[in-house]
This record gives sequence, C-alpha cells and structure tokens, in this order.
Amino acid sequence: MNENKYRGTTLDFWQLLQNQKIEIPIIQRDYAQGRKDKRELRDNFLTALYDSLEKNNSIKLDFIYGSNEDGAFQPLDGQQRLTTLFLLHWYALKKDSGNNSDDVQLLKRFTYETRISSREFCNAIVDNPIGIEENKILSESIIDSSWFFLSWKSDPTIDAMLRTIDDIHAKFFNIENLRVKLSTASGLISFYHVELEDIGLTDDLYIKMNARGKLLSPFENFKASFQKLIIDKNWEQSKGFLDTFACKIDTIWTDLFWQHRKENSIDEAFMRFISCIAMLRQSLEKSDDRINTISKLQENPNNVRAEIFSEEGFLFLCDCFDLYSNLFKENIDISINMPLWQHSPDGTLFSALVFEDNQFSTLQRNSASYSQKILFYAQTEYLLRTQNFNRTYFLDWMRVIRNIVSRGDISKYGDRPAIIRSPQAFDGVVNLINELAEGCGNIYHFLAQKDLVKSAFAREQIEEEKLKAKLILHNSSYKEPMVQIENTNLFQGRIDFALFTIDIDKDNLSLDEKLLSDIHKVILRNFEEDINDDFRRAMLTIEVNGHYKFYEYWWSFWNVVSAHKRCLFDKYRELEYFIYGNYKNRDEYKIYFKKLLLNLVGADLKSISQNFAPPPDMPLWKIRLIKEPLLLNEKCKSHYIAIPEDESCCYLLKSLRPRDLDGCEKIE
Repeated sequence: MNENKYRGTTLDFWQLLQNQKIEIPIIQRDYAQGRKDKRELRDNFLTALYDSLEKNNSIKLDFIYGSNEDGAFQPLDGQQRLTTLFLLHWYALKKDSGNNSDDVQLLKRFTYETRISSREFCNAIVDNPIGIEENKILSESIIDSSWFFLSWKSDPTIDAMLRTIDDIHAKFFNIENLRVKLSTASGLISFYHVELEDIGLTDDLYIKMNARGKLLSPFENFKASFQKLIIDKNWEQSKGFLDTFACKIDTIWTDLFWQHRKENSIDEAFMRFISCIAMLRQSLEKSDDRINTISKLQENPNNVRAEIFSEEGFLFLCDCFDLYSNLFKENIDISINMPLWQHSPDGTLFSALVFEDNQFSTLQRNSASYSQKILFYAQTEYLLRTQNFNRTYFLDWMRVIRNIVSRGDISKYGDRPAIIRSPQAFDGVVNLINELAEGCGNIYHFLAQKDLVKSAFAREQIEEEKLKAKLILHNSSYKEPMVQIENTNLFQGRIDFALFTIDIDKDNLSLDEKLLSDIHKVILRNFEEDINDDFRRAMLTIEVNGHYKFYEYWWSFWNVVSAHKRCLFDKYRELEYFIYGNYKNRDEYKIYFKKLLLNLVGADLKSISQNFAPPPDMPLWKIRLIKEPLLLNEKCKSHYIAIPEDESCCYLLKSLRPRDLDGCEKIE
C-alpha cells in the first residue's frame, strides 16, 4: 500500500459496528455535542443528516480515525459524530424495529469507557423498550423508567445524550422507514474510516488531542465545518491522506502547539492562530465585510467561521502551519532582540499570538493586540518569502515594521494610544506590509530604490524609513547609532527629531555619527523612563528667538485670576507631543528641546539650572522657579502654572483645574 495515498475506507455506522466494536476510551472527553451551549452545532449536524435522509442525498462525514485495541476501534477523532450517529441509529431501532435482536446486538458493540455510568446507560437504552410517540419528551420517559438510576443525571455524557435524543425525536419523528434509510443498502450517510496503524501514526496522539480539554471546543466545531468545506470545494482532491488538513491538524500541527504549550490545552491556541490568519486574509483579499469581520475576530477568536476562507486563504493557512512546524523543528532563531515597548510579548511573537504571552494585557485575558498580530504577519511574510534565513536581514525588516507599528497619536495630555487600534487601521497596515514585503529579503535596498509606496498608511514614517535606508547604504557605520537611538523609549523608532537635532545633511546623505551617539547617551541618562523637575527647570533656561517660553506650546485660561494656564510637562509622553504634536508653531517650540539636548552633551540637568545666568529682563518669578528647587518640587506638583497678561507673577496651580486660589501659591 502507498502510505502517502492512503485515504481510508468508506463505511457507514452499521458497517463499522459489524467490523469491530466501537469503544470510547477512558482518556477521551465526555460527549459534548449534546450540551446546552452546543445547540447550534448540534442542530447543524442533525439538519445535515436529516436533509440527507429526507432528500436521498448521500453525505460523507469526513474522516473518523483512531486505533485498534484488542479488536475494538478507539476513535481519536470522531467521537462526537459517532456518538450522535449511535443515538440516531438507536432512535431508528426503537421507532421502526422495536427490539430487533440483530440490531440490538450490533448497537451494544458501541460503548463508553470514560465512565462506568456512561457505559451502563448505553447498554440500558439499547436493552430496554421505550415508546416513541410524537408529543412525548423522550428524555423524561427515559429518566422515569425503572431501570434509570437517578445518579446517572450527574454524568455529563448521559445528560448530553438525553438532550440529543430529544432533538433527534423532534427532527426525525416524521421520517418514515428511518431504519431502512439508515441501512447500508441506502448508502446515504458514510464517513472515511482510518486506523492509525495503517498510516504509521501512534496512539500517543490521544494525549495530545485530549490536551484540548474534556468539552467539545469551538476549535472542534470549526474544524468539523472547515473540513466539510474543504471536501465540498475539492480543495484537496489530489492529496494523499497524510497531506490533508484533516490529518495534519491532528498530527504534525498538533505537535507544533503541543511542544510550545504552557498548560494542557491547545484548542484555544489553534483558534487564535487560525483567526489571526483569517483576519489577514480578509484584508489581503479586500472582502466586502472585512472591517466588521476583523473587529469580531479581534474581539473573540472563536468567532472565526469556515466560510470566510477562500481557497487562496486556505492554502495560505496551511502554508503558515507548515512554516512554523518546520521552523521550530529546525531551531531557527526568530527572537526579536529589540524593544517592542507596549507590544512586547513575554516570549516570541508566535507565543504571544497563540498562547498570549503578553506583558501588557488589559481588557481581554492576555489578548494579542492588533499591533502584535501585525508584527506576527510581518515575521511570517519574511519567513514565507525568503528561502534562506538571514538573521541580519530578518531583523532589519522587523525593525522597519516595528517603527511603523510603534508610532502613536500623542495628545497634549500625554496619552499615547497605539496607532493600530481599529479594524480600519489594521486593514491599512496589512496592505502596507504586503506591499513592502516584496523587498523584505533586503528591506534597506528595497526602500532606498522605492520611489513611491502606494499605501497611504503611516506615510511620514515610510519617508523616514526610506531616508534611513539611504543613509545606511551610503555609509554602513551610520546604522548602529541610528538603531541605538531608535531603540530609546522616548523616540520608539521615530528619529527624525534626533536627525534634526544633529543637523543632518539630507542632500548629501551625511550625518555626524559621534554627535548622534552622544545624543543617544543624553536620552538614556535623562529621558529614558520619566521626566523630573530638574528637567523642567533646565527647560526654563533655554532661549529661542529671544524668548524663554517653551511652556507657551500649551494654553488654557484660568478665570479665577484671568491668567493664561501653561504646562511645564506633567507627564513623560507630553514631551513627545511637544516634539511631534499637531499644534501651532511646533517647529519653533521644538527647538527648545533641541537646544537642551545639545547642552546636555557636556552637562547635566542640575548644573544647567545652577549655572544659568538670567538675562536682565527675565521676570523674577521665572528666575525663582529656576533657582529655587523647592518651588517646583514641593509646591507645584500638578506641573501647571498660570501667568497673568502682564507676566508680573505666576501661580503654582494645585491641580489642572483649580476652582479658587486656595492652595495655589503666588510667586513674584
């Protein structure tokens, strides 16, 4: 037999029982298709069976495979379907045949070993008669029977079976000759039966498969509908069984998630991976309802549905599964050894996505953010498109994407939400990365030669990345100081202000790399984590165009004394707004910080204010703020001041919006 072409044997339920006993092994989960919260799944499956029998249309229920243990077939995959089929055939027996001895003996070859009570219940409903009447609730009749033990009601498998029996009764009662239609001769309902021994697989898969939990999971629901779609669309008609989605999802792809699990559960990991790929394909294929679909999948990966996949999307999903399976087998180092800031995972981008190893979890339980999924997509595109992994080129590519993803929309109050925080933004950046991925194998060369990037997303950052690429190709020694300053918490990948500070010569692609390195050291010493009052005092010493008024970038009005409110930087991120924010005369005000950075190359914050010689026309209150540390340290913890029109004094405000003068000290 050609193992690679083995596709199993086509059987129906009666044929399988005739061939061998069906035994649900102890290690398997409870029957869950009959649970209350699985009504939609159960109804869909029963409806498919009903339509087949009522319309005489044959249906194949995909692969059911497992091991042969002492003459008994123990299903690895297919337990839920087999149990529902058992209940349907039992119902047909009781409805049409009474207690036909041959059928009874066959049905008794189906048994549960998960619990003694489950096994005894299966035997009891087969052995004992029960009247099938249209308006009768069969589960109540069974529970009221003398042979039914009340303790059985606590068995989740029995509880689920009773619920399925009621649904079968409601749906199939009016089908005449149900037992005949379920016969082998009719050929209406069948499946592919595969034994692991026939394809060289071992039953340690039971352990891995049952890491997916004891209850029927959303992944199993998705997998069943997805495999049906694959068969209906003939997407794998030329593949041997070992190469099919159905086989790989329970073997080598299960190994991928099993090896990297944190807990004995991998179904959720599968769903996160699949839903992320579905989100990406929605954008790449420009689906009409993609924004709504992306939003739903981000909200809950279990919202993924088989029908949103096209054949191209299905093939891409399989490529991604194969990619990461092979990647980890080959021990390729895809760690991202650069800051990702608020997008940082505890482990790899892969583990952040599928096992949700995230430092910055908020609303959802460690939910992978839009930005992390974008970074994962960028990583995946590089790995798919390049035949020979080059770690230097890989990190160059990821750095460019990191810089794009890390841009933030800064408010004047220092709020910095992620730039990719909506399905629309996600959609835009996916298509940008898809465009840039053409050159992911050597992204600097690609950007340096690229005249026009079609995507409008993050256009300013793209222009900066193009400039940096040209600088690096012009002089490779520029790369290290630029990368160093990109990695600072203040700039987070966006360094056009740093290049402005050192007066870069864009026309000749020339920069002072020593000065850039010095500015990097200044940032690390003074602005890597937070800002303090030494910084605020030092900023008051900086002059631009004859003025010492950096604080005028921010304005509000204080009606208590008819004064202009000003901000001395309350929060760390307000400094980023000062540099990059969308406010009037920004290009003038940002010079204040440029001058301070250059001064700090040879000094520190304290010495700048201590050694400052105020000009004759500087107001006394401002000199006092610079020279008397206690004023800002102890009496202006809000970091807001108010200055009257004549600038004769200032008020140290106790809060952003004080309603009176109480607690607001006047400085003259």
